[in-house]
Amino acid sequence: MKKIILLLILVTHALGFSLTASADEYRAQIGDQIAIMLPGEVTLNKEFQIDRQGRLTLPEVGMVQALGKTEPELAEAVKETLSTVFRDLSSLQVFVSKRQLLVTIQGYVEDPGEFTLKQNASIQMALYAAGGLRTGAQLDRFQLRRNGEVLTFDYKKFLDTGDDSLLPTLNSLDTLFIPASPMIGNVEQNFDPAALADSGDAAEDRKAIKVFGEVIRPGSFSAKEENNLVDLLMRAGGVTRYASVEQIRVISSNEPRTFNLKQYLDSGDESLLPNIVEGSTIFVPKQEEEIKTGSNTVYVMGEVAKPGAYEGKDDATFIDILANAGGPTRFAESRQIRVIKADGTTVPFDLNLFTEGKMVGGPPNIEPGDAIFVPEKLDLNEKSWLKVQPDRAVRIIGEVLRPSRIEWSDEMSLLDLLAHVGGPTSRADTSQIEVVTPVSANKSKSYTFNLDVFLKEGRPDSDLPPVRAGTTVRVHDLPDDPVDNKSKWIRQSSESSIYVFGQVGAPGRYRFTNEMHFLDILSAADGPTANADLHNIRVTHLDGKHARVSRLNLAMFFETGDSTLLPDVKMGDTIYIPEKNRNWLDRPKEETIRVLGAINRPGRYTFDDHMTILDLLAEAGGPSANAYIEKITVVNMSCCRDQARTFDLSEFSRTARFQDLPVLRVGDTVYVPTKEESTAEKIRQGITDIFQIAGIAALVGIL
Repeated sequence: MKKIILLLILVTHALGFSLTASADEYRAQIGDQIAIMLPGEVTLNKEFQIDRQGRLTLPEVGMVQALGKTEPELAEAVKETLSTVFRDLSSLQVFVSKRQLLVTIQGYVEDPGEFTLKQNASIQMALYAAGGLRTGAQLDRFQLRRNGEVLTFDYKKFLDTGDDSLLPTLNSLDTLFIPASPMIGNVEQNFDPAALADSGDAAEDRKAIKVFGEVIRPGSFSAKEENNLVDLLMRAGGVTRYASVEQIRVISSNEPRTFNLKQYLDSGDESLLPNIVEGSTIFVPKQEEEIKTGSNTVYVMGEVAKPGAYEGKDDATFIDILANAGGPTRFAESRQIRVIKADGTTVPFDLNLFTEGKMVGGPPNIEPGDAIFVPEKLDLNEKSWLKVQPDRAVRIIGEVLRPSRIEWSDEMSLLDLLAHVGGPTSRADTSQIEVVTPVSANKSKSYTFNLDVFLKEGRPDSDLPPVRAGTTVRVHDLPDDPVDNKSKWIRQSSESSIYVFGQVGAPGRYRFTNEMHFLDILSAADGPTANADLHNIRVTHLDGKHARVSRLNLAMFFETGDSTLLPDVKMGDTIYIPEKNRNWLDRPKEETIRVLGAINRPGRYTFDDHMTILDLLAEAGGPSANAYIEKITVVNMSCCRDQARTFDLSEFSRTARFQDLPVLRVGDTVYVPTKEESTAEKIRQGITDIFQIAGIAALVGIL
């Protein structure tokens, strides 16, 4: 961008145009920008400023004197200096690109220092470059220093009139000095014009008259012959409402005197006015309050607009006296107003209840010597809990937003109390809220409150447990992940828990309600694992007189979606999910089928009613290579004791008649014989034996 600007300046200059009408006669000044253009030389194709010594500093060749030269003279001087390094200077261009001033600004400005300004810059532009005047600058004593001479001018007068001729013009190397006002003293501080104006008009004058004490604007004031004491008090803004106008003290000509302003105003006698001379001191003291006592005095204390002692009348009521004191403030706890009788007894009074028309009877009677105390309203963040006496407080602890001691009112309920402390937290067990309420001096009664049921069923407030002053409310927290909360189990009762054991993701003790069902608690335990035997889940029920066990085929539920298969689970029950590949000895014979003989994996197998003998043989690995599958024997032990039937697996594979499959029940036995046990094999073995005997006999006969 700079190269483009220089190129435009060069083109304009080459076409014979000048930046000003008198460019040929202009002589370079300190602060001017000189443009040098030499094609092919990057270090020279830029602008250079004339320094305070009137020189240009060029790369590789050093200093060139430029002050006071015209453009042709400046070009010749630069060319002569560059010729020691460069041979071809025919394309060299040198001219003044910017006419500027180098001015130093000192004193009471925001950013004093040395600044480069435009040639026609004014005093105001120079002040703007320095960040403006600081508050407290003396506007009528600006100084312009040039060549050892100091010119003082009034900048304030220029601001009042706008006359530019009142301001001097600026030259390079000028110094503009801004003095600070003597009103701000000799210590750096924040300047407050209003405060200085209010403090008088005499500054540090030793002849000034000093007025202080209970006046609106105390300060030092210049002495004037026509001013008397009243005039000086008026210049100080007058006396305050707390001034003791009967005891004004005046020191004039080193003689102290007391002046009664009230007496002067009542009589108008000017002879009472003291003589005020230069250097006098006037002090208006504060009026001292007298302690009001008397046989008919009533005292009002605490959070009222005007606490104090009041003269009572025979027909004055409690409301009259409270209203005369300005009434309770917005910080007053109007429910706990107390009247302290002259004999030391205390009478409580609830002003809110009285204004709502719910109080039986009227306000207490007030007699001379009584005191009415209106306490301060307690803040929820108040750390001093002793402000609430135990016989007026309820305690709420546990999982609420702001557990604390709360001042109790009889028209409140348990729900009001919970709302006042912010309500239960997200981890609160709202089905087991404990409330302990005193019923006598030495006896309390405990209640268990189910907030969930109360809200769900929309019960009336009459079903809430009673709460009064001295009650303790505890909101339990819900249990955490049972993997790491075993230390908290002691806070969870067995009657509200479900036990989950066996092949689940997180076995343990879980909080349970009657509204939840089997799948809820199984999901809470992270569900069955991959090794879980879903066909033989057992649930132990303890809700009756005797424990009973129910069985569940969860796989059947997943296949059919029949929710009637799920057991009814209550609090206190136990769920056990066994392992799929458990030891067969753990299963009773009434739950298994035995597979024996020529089978790849003989043993005991779990059998379901939807399985067939084909499923059972497949689970046992199938018949072995030596199996005689035409005579598989099935011994029925479940329905028909001591009865057996045979099954031809080979025939079934050809006909696929499923009605020929034998019926199996748990407890049965399946036997697969070997080929050696078949009838054909036995006949073949007998013929072989006969031939062997005949051969032996023939051999014996020959011998």
